[in-house]
Amino acid sequence: MSKDKTDAPAPKKGKMKKLLMITVGAVVLIGAGAGVGMYFGVGMAAHAAKPEDHYPKLVVRDPSAEPAAKGEGDEAPAPKVGTVSVPNDKFKVDPRKYEITYVPIAQSFTTNLADGSGFLQIGISLSTFYDGKVVANVARQDVPIRSAVLMVLAEQDPALLSTSHGKQQLQRQLTGAINQVLRDKEGFGGIDNVYFTSLVIQ
Repeated sequence: MSKDKTDAPAPKKGKMKKLLMITVGAVVLIGAGAGVGMYFGVGMAAHAAKPEDHYPKLVVRDPSAEPAAKGEGDEAPAPKVGTVSVPNDKFKVDPRKYEITYVPIAQSFTTNLADGSGFLQIGISLSTFYDGKVVANVARQDVPIRSAVLMVLAEQDPALLSTSHGKQQLQRQLTGAINQVLRDKEGFGGIDNVYFTSLVIQ
């Protein structure tokens, strides 16, 4: 009988150990799952919170596309191919480091000149060092861009436009007006310059 009394509690201890091990294992798995979830959740939230992810990015020029001039490689290492996020589009971009894209505007612009003596007709193309987001923004904002360009053109003095200095000044005015439209409508300008593809004063 004494043997029966000592053998009886043994199964209870084995069950308790098993139950304790299952409980500890479950707690460890739940804790690990929560930790992984928090890690990825915080990482994704931090990435989603960056406003610069939505800005157009500068397109770095491919160094293998053009042979370097003699002595150029000594000054600085060649830039890497890729994109660079730049939240401020108001600074001057180094054209030797970044790829340029030209965006032709399909229809020409015609307007009366400020003094009423004639009219001005121009065709333009825009340039940008930024990625396709700027090109898409220009296409999306075609109507307000055309309106801004026509307003700038209507204020021009024909005598000034007949000079090289006057044409360069018009380029700067058009670049500023187009960038202002893009900043107002899209939050980012990105146009580097405006080029004339045709210019007629009559």
